[in-house]
Amino acid sequence: MPPVTKPDIPPRGRKKGRSVNPTSLAEVRALLGETPRRPDLLIEMLHRIQDTYGHITVDHLAALAREMNLSSAEVYEVASFYHHFDLVKTGQIPPPPLTVRVCDSIACDLAGAESLIADLQASLGDGIRVQRVPCIGRCQDAPAAVVGQHPVPQADTGRVTQVIEAGETGPETFDYQDYKAYQANGGYALLKSITDSGNDPQGLSVEQVLQCLESSNLRGLGGAGFPAGRKWRILREQPAPRLLAINIDEGEPGTFKDRHYLERDPHRFLEGALIAARVVGISEIYIYLRDEYAAVRCLLEKELTALQAAPPCPLPPIHLRRGAGAYICGEESAMIESIEGKRGMPRQRPPYVAQVGLFGRPTLEHNMETLYWVRDLLERGAKWFTAEGRHGRHGLRSFSVSGRVNKPGVHLAPAGITLRELVDEYCGGMPEGHELYGYFPGGASGGILPASLADIPLDFDTLQPYGCFIGSAAIIVLSQHDSAREAALNAMRFFAHESCGQCTPCRVGTEKAVALMQQQRWDQPLLQELSSVMMDASICGLGQAAPNPMLSVMRYFPQELEHGE
Repeated sequence: MPPVTKPDIPPRGRKKGRSVNPTSLAEVRALLGETPRRPDLLIEMLHRIQDTYGHITVDHLAALAREMNLSSAEVYEVASFYHHFDLVKTGQIPPPPLTVRVCDSIACDLAGAESLIADLQASLGDGIRVQRVPCIGRCQDAPAAVVGQHPVPQADTGRVTQVIEAGETGPETFDYQDYKAYQANGGYALLKSITDSGNDPQGLSVEQVLQCLESSNLRGLGGAGFPAGRKWRILREQPAPRLLAINIDEGEPGTFKDRHYLERDPHRFLEGALIAARVVGISEIYIYLRDEYAAVRCLLEKELTALQAAPPCPLPPIHLRRGAGAYICGEESAMIESIEGKRGMPRQRPPYVAQVGLFGRPTLEHNMETLYWVRDLLERGAKWFTAEGRHGRHGLRSFSVSGRVNKPGVHLAPAGITLRELVDEYCGGMPEGHELYGYFPGGASGGILPASLADIPLDFDTLQPYGCFIGSAAIIVLSQHDSAREAALNAMRFFAHESCGQCTPCRVGTEKAVALMQQQRWDQPLLQELSSVMMDASICGLGQAAPNPMLSVMRYFPQELEHGE
C-alpha cells in the first residue's frame, strides 16, 4: 500500500493567504503617510495607489490590507467592484501609462462615438489605451473624450491627438467665483444670521427657514423629488449625532447640471449645505463626488481649505470623498456604503430614517443642486421659487439638454415647460435637417416619448401616466435620423454594465434584455414578462427603472419593431 502524503499545512500562528511584499508595504506606507488607517478611508487609499502607479498590483492590495488591518478578501472585493481601479495580477502586463476614455452613452453615440473609438484605436500607438466608458457627465460636448484627466469636447481624432502631443493630461482650469469673491458678494451672511430663537430682527430663526422651505415646495433635485423641508424636519427629530451626506455622483446618462453649477459658483452650494447643517443640527458633512469630475475635485479641495482656514462662523467637519466609477453609487444608500469604504450595494430602506444612515447614524441625504438653491430661496422668499411655473406648475428646474439641439447645455427654465417650448425657446431649436422624433425626459432610465407627446409639462408627477418620469431633468433629444430602439438598447447596455449584481432580477435581467433587444425582431411578450420581474423584484431603482426605455419603444415606436430596423 503506497504511503499517504500529507498536505502542506502552514506552521501554527502563520496567517494564510498572500505574504506581504516588503517593498510594496513600504510603498503603501509612504502613500498613506499620517492618514488614519480607518476602514471608511479604504477607497481613498486605493485611489492614492492608482493615481501614483497607474494601476494596483496584488502585492499592493496585500500590503494595504496589512496596513489597514483588513482581510485581503475585503480589500480585493472593494477594489474589484469599482471601474476606475486597474487591478494587475502577478505576471499580468499593466495598462499603458496613458488612457484615452471615450463616452459611448446615448448623446455621445448619437454624435459618432463609435467611429471615434474605432479611429483612435487604429491611430494611437501601443503606449496609449483607448477605453470606451459609460457617461462621463459631458453630454453637451458630445462626443466627449478624456485624455488622462483632461476632457476633450466635441472630440475627434485630431483634437485628441493634439491634446496628447501637448501633454495636457491633467484636469482643466476655468474661472469661477472663489471664496473671497463670494464673500464680497454677500456670501455666508445668511448662514451667520440664522439663530435658534430668531431674536435678531435682521436674521432668520430655524423655524422660519423650515417654513420657507416648506412653502416653496423645494424638492430633491437628484431624481426622487422628496420635499426638502419635510426631510429636514424628519432629521431634526432623530437623536444626535446627525450627519449630512451630499450626493454629487450624477452618473445618469444625460445629466451634467451639478458639474455646471459647481464649476461656476461652488460656495453657493457649500453655504446651502452649511445652512442645512445649522438648521438640522448636523455634526459632520460628507460630500460624495463622482471621480470623473477631476477639475471639480481640485476646485472643491482648494475652496474647502480656504473656507476652513478663515470660517465665517463655527463649521462642522467637512469631508470630501471620491467616487470610483460606479453609477449605482448615485442611489442614496449605495452612496452611503461607498462613503463607509465598502462596495456600493444598495440597502433596503432610505437612509434618512432612524438609524440606517451613514455609520449607523441618522443621515440627511441631499443632491447638490437642492442645496445650491437654498440661499437664493431664503433671500428672495418662497414666492420667488414658486411663481415662475407654466401650465399650472410651479418653480424652476435645471434641465440638462443634449442630443439634437443647437444649444445643448444646462438651461434654467420654468417648471412645467414642455419639451417643444424648451427646445424652441432655450435650446435654439433643432439643427438644420433634423426634426423632432422623440426624447428622453429623465435621462436613460426615464423612458422615451415620441414627438407627438412633446407638449406634456416637464415636471414632477406629470409624466408617470405615459410610463416615464422626469428624474434629474436630463433631456436627450432624438431626430428622425435616430432610432429609438437603438437608443433604448444603448441604455440597457449601460444598466447591464452598471448593475451592482446584488439582486438576480437586475443582474441577470439587464443582460438577458440586452441579448433579446439585439435580435432583429423583439420577442415582445418575453420582454414584457422580463420587465415585470425586474420592476417588481429588483432591490433599487436601477433594476426597477431599467426597462422603461424598452417598454417605451414597444408602446410609442412600434414601427421600428415591425420593420425589424
